[in-house]
Amino acid sequence: MTNTVIERPPLPPFTEETARQKVQLAEDAWNSKDPQRVALAYTEDSEWRNRSEFIQGRAQIVEFLQRKWVRELDYRLKKTLWTYRDNRIAVRFEYEWRDDAGNWYRSHGNENWEFDEHGLMRARFASINDQPIRYEDRRL
Repeated sequence: MTNTVIERPPLPPFTEETARQKVQLAEDAWNSKDPQRVALAYTEDSEWRNRSEFIQGRAQIVEFLQRKWVRELDYRLKKTLWTYRDNRIAVRFEYEWRDDAGNWYRSHGNENWEFDEHGLMRARFASINDQPIRYEDRRL
């Protein structure tokens, strides 16, 4: 049995162009709302901090995302490159969603990402704030 190394281009060190590509790929994957697809962008032992939740590894990432998208309905996300250097990218983001009672929210914040040499994210630290919004105030 051989260990197959999976690469997820673009690879570090990032340029402005490749950092923007990486951000767009992440946005597209998260907007698919497919936990398995999203989790493949992370190392097997990826470390997350998402609000007050600490997550370790792909299996926990999948479980977290499954819970998230059952609770956050009609989810739509926009990520924007903030800065990058070597194997790290920082993004600002906002997403909108509604709960099962029909209440709408805009969640916004910052993420710091760190990648391994194969382009897989080994660390994701997110600070997120939620704001109730009216249906007619949605932007996404």
